Amino acid sequence: MSPSEDVLFACPDCGETMQVNPAMRDALVENGCVVCGSPVPEDAFEADDATAE
Repeated sequence: MSPSEDVLFACPDCGETMQVNPAMRDALVENGCVVCGSPVPEDAFEADDATAE
């Protein structure tokens, strides 16, 4: 897996942000935020430009 596959997650409820890989992204969508437990929408992720270099 290359770092460019990582995305930035930002929880819309608690504001927690973290860089996640595709497997963690899928787990967040399926199970909710690991910090507050709120459902995670598909639009809570964006490309992490810092890892694209």
